[in-house]
Amino acid sequence: MASALLPLTALLLGIVGLVWGADKFVAGSASFARTVGISPIVIGLTIVSVGTSAPEIIVSIDAALQGSGELAVGNALGSNLANMGLVLGITLLIAPIPVYRQLLSQESVALLFVTALAGLFLFNGDLSRLEGITLIAVAVPLLWLGVKYKQSQPSLDSTEQVASYPMRTALIWFVIGLAVLLISAEVTVWGAIAIASSLGISQLVIGLTILAVGTSLPELAASILSAVRGHHDIALGNIIGSNLFNLLLVMGIAGAIAPIDLGDQVFSRDYLAMAAVTVILVILLSVALGKNNLKGMLSKYAGLILLSSYCLYYYILWLTVFAVQA
Repeated sequence: MASALLPLTALLLGIVGLVWGADKFVAGSASFARTVGISPIVIGLTIVSVGTSAPEIIVSIDAALQGSGELAVGNALGSNLANMGLVLGITLLIAPIPVYRQLLSQESVALLFVTALAGLFLFNGDLSRLEGITLIAVAVPLLWLGVKYKQSQPSLDSTEQVASYPMRTALIWFVIGLAVLLISAEVTVWGAIAIASSLGISQLVIGLTILAVGTSLPELAASILSAVRGHHDIALGNIIGSNLFNLLLVMGIAGAIAPIDLGDQVFSRDYLAMAAVTVILVILLSVALGKNNLKGMLSKYAGLILLSSYCLYYYILWLTVFAVQA
C-alpha cells in the first residue's frame, strides 16, 4: 500500500500542476498575441482552443518520449469520453444549453470526420508514425477553415475574454506556465506508469480512467460555472473543439514520435465507445434543432443520456479489466 502511495500522490500533484500550468500558459501566450495585434477570433480558435488540451498534449509528448505512447492514446480517448459524458452530461443536468445550426453543420461534421479517421488508424490495433503525422496535418486546415468561417460570421463568435497583461508580464506567465507544464507532465507520466505497474494493468487503462478524468476536471468546473452564470453556450463549442484536438494532436503527436502497439481492445472497446457517444451527441444536437433553422436547446434528458452512456462504458471497462483480475 505504501509503495502505491507515492505514485498516486505524484499523479494527483502532476495533474494539478498540469491544470495550473496550462491556465498560466494560455493566459500569457494569448495576452501576448493580443498585445501584438492578433485578432481575438484567431486567438480564441488557436491559442485558447489548443490550450484547453495543453495538459493532454504535454503528457502525450512526455509519454511517447518515454516509450509509453499507449498512455497518451488512452488519455485522448478517455478525455473525449469524459468531455461528452461527464462534463457535458452533468452541465446539462444543471442547465439547458442552446444549440446553433452552425455547430451541427460545421463543428459536428468536422468531429465526425476526425473520429472516423482516428478509427481507421486504430482499427489494426496500432498507431504508426505516418498515421500520427497525418492526424497532426489535418489539424492545420481545420484551424484555418475555422478562423476563416468565424471571421466571415463574427456574430457567431462566443470566445471568452482573454486576460490582458503588459507584454513583460505575459511573457513571464508564458515561461512559468510552460515550465510547470513540462515538470508536471514528467511527474504525471512517472506516477501513471508506476501505478499501472503496481496494479498489473496497462498504461492504456490508466490513461482512459484516472488521467482522463483528472485532465477533464477543469472543463467540468468551467462548464458548470458557465452554466450557473448563464454563459453555457460557450461550453458545447469548447467540448467539441477539445475533442478534435485530443484526437488530432494528443494522439497524433504520440504516434508521430514513435509507433504505438495498442492491442485489439483499444478499437473494439475504447474507440467504439467514444465513437458511439460522439454519434449520440450529434443525434441529440440534430433532435434539439429539429426543423429550426437557427437555434435549438439541449435539455437535461440529453444530459441524462450522455451521462448514462459514460457510466455504461465504465461498467464495460470494469468487466473487461478489473473484474477479470479480481
